[in-house]
Amino acid sequence: MGARIRTVIIIGASLAGHSSARALRRSGFDGDIVVVGDELKRPYDRPPLSKDFLAGRTTEADLALEGDEEDLRVEWVLGTRAVALDPGTTTVTLSDGRWITGDAVIVATGSSARRLPTSLSGVHTLRTIDDAVALRDDMKPGARLCVIGAGFVGAEIASTARGLGMDVTVVEAADTPLAGPLGALLGNAVAGLHARHGVPLHCGTPVERLLGTERVTGVELADGRQLPADVVVAGIGAVPAVGWLADTGLDVTRGLLCNQVGATAAANVFGVGDCSAWFDPARGHHHRVEHWTDSRDRPRITVDALLNGYDPAAPATLGAPYFWSDQYGVRLQFAGRRVGDETVTFEAGSVDDADLLAVYWRHGKPVAVLGMDQPKQFGRWRRGLSHDLHGAAA
Repeated sequence: MGARIRTVIIIGASLAGHSSARALRRSGFDGDIVVVGDELKRPYDRPPLSKDFLAGRTTEADLALEGDEEDLRVEWVLGTRAVALDPGTTTVTLSDGRWITGDAVIVATGSSARRLPTSLSGVHTLRTIDDAVALRDDMKPGARLCVIGAGFVGAEIASTARGLGMDVTVVEAADTPLAGPLGALLGNAVAGLHARHGVPLHCGTPVERLLGTERVTGVELADGRQLPADVVVAGIGAVPAVGWLADTGLDVTRGLLCNQVGATAAANVFGVGDCSAWFDPARGHHHRVEHWTDSRDRPRITVDALLNGYDPAAPATLGAPYFWSDQYGVRLQFAGRRVGDETVTFEAGSVDDADLLAVYWRHGKPVAVLGMDQPKQFGRWRRGLSHDLHGAAA
């Protein structure tokens, strides 16, 4: 297979795309690599956008993913996006009318932020550097900020804004924030950080509408309450950027459907990063992962399969998923696979503490761990987690 692959097209110039190009070169691939990106910027790191970059502590140059001495010998095609793919010829059509043909395509288009249906100024999402710059311009000390969505990005923005002296309120439609990734008990534990730092959190009531004529002046909830706001940020999740693949015959109903090495139903078309839904033996179904470490690490598996072939029946060797978040000066770390039927023990602290270590157990085995300002204990438990992917969800 490897001898026939001379040109690889990577669609997406963010972390997963950059990691794919890096993995190709580190695997000895000496053919052509073409990377297509809809932004004009070369690959950059996104997690700091809601933290240090938004607070003005880091610059755009600090976010660059490419090392000073790194030369991946890539042809960058930036400022345009892919609009169509012919899987049979692995030909990609771009929005500027050009087309590119290669021997293999790696789809790494990531996700797009969900937006509120409004034309009011002062309403933001945060996904790109340009988004962060626009939001930062509106973040003035004393201004009233309403964050809609108490997920990790929303919480990080609230934390950053509070540190800048803004009057911050957070709204969450669900009864418990972060119940999906952490469960209700520990979702509430993390949510307690808002209260400790003077940030009201309104849960269980969705947003009805935004107030204002030209610029936003407030948020009205479904129960009639009105929250004044000079600035609103929608942190209401993201959708995989795979709409451009709708006419390919590939399954994109929940992200680009891939097997456990990233291969799709089309020969030499692969998916990586949070646009892709890989088959996860631990869960027994396809699953889309939106974590930074996944986009950094998983492309190595895909590149090996692309260059060297793979056995569809062989299990993939993936470690326990990991993500982190920085909120109000607290480092949150989570590793493992939580499916919802686990019991939780506290190895340090309690649900009321900002420095806790909680372990999720299933059938007597630790399968996930959450740490809040517990880096040493977290590291020990993370290394000891079960890595048996077939047994993890048993």
